[in-house]
Amino acid sequence: MRRRTGSRAGGASPPSCPAQGTAAMEPGGGGRRERPKPREPAGGARLDRARQKSAQQELKQRQRAEIYALNRVMTELEQQQFESFCKQMQAAGE
Repeated sequence: MRRRTGSRAGGASPPSCPAQGTAAMEPGGGGRRERPKPREPAGGARLDRARQKSAQQELKQRQRAEIYALNRVMTELEQQQFESFCKQMQAAGE
């Protein structure tokens, strides 16, 4: 099998792109440049986000504490009702 060198099939040479040149081949040479991200004002939005996150965590902790307290009250009430039911069943059996 023969190897072709220098030209493409059909005898045409590759089109040249003067706009890209060698800069496109070098790293960071051509193409898009990344724009630096605009800096936030000192303590501005970042501080607000931190406060908001802290407030969310406090709310979550308070809600959890309320749920545990409610669960405890409901368990005690259930236990009282069960004891009352047991006493009624004993009185009915006698």
